[in-house]
Amino acid sequence: MTTTSLSTTKWAVDTMHSEIGFKIKHMMITNVNGKFGNFAVNVSTNGDDVSTAEIDFSAEVDSINTGVADRDAHIKSDDFFNAEAFPQVKFKSTSFTKKNDEHYELTGHLTVRDITNPITLNVEYSGLVVDPYGQVKTGFVVEGKMKRSDYNLKWNAITEAGSIVLSDEVKIHCEIQLIKQA
Repeated sequence: MTTTSLSTTKWAVDTMHSEIGFKIKHMMITNVNGKFGNFAVNVSTNGDDVSTAEIDFSAEVDSINTGVADRDAHIKSDDFFNAEAFPQVKFKSTSFTKKNDEHYELTGHLTVRDITNPITLNVEYSGLVVDPYGQVKTGFVVEGKMKRSDYNLKWNAITEAGSIVLSDEVKIHCEIQLIKQA
């Protein structure tokens, strides 16, 4: 009996071609978009088989950018992320389930502040290519939702008309390009 063993392949994020973004309803009529400027994504697979992916992610809270400096400072304060006490948002996968050739379900533990909760995200697999420099790359679109109240991102206010300023639901949207490591 012959046993075939696949070697572990390591993948690193191509930060120039990736983005970790989020959006939240403001005044319940429009979305405010933001992103993390500094983040790391490390993936390991059996060979090039993405269905075996194990994923670790971290983002620096201090790198949040919504395009408005005062709002960014507020988001980094204790009303939300408390960047000083909890400098990173972290995610570690527990499963990566293939639904079909292009769609996967990513489940894992998301840690914001000092609270860790399970989360499931939808993943669209964009394929495997070799770039003009001979690097093997793969890409994913990751989407999902989280409740900020589940992570003690508690600040909110009520308008004069009685509506809330910020939704509890935060939409997650990530464009991830990975480079196969030698």
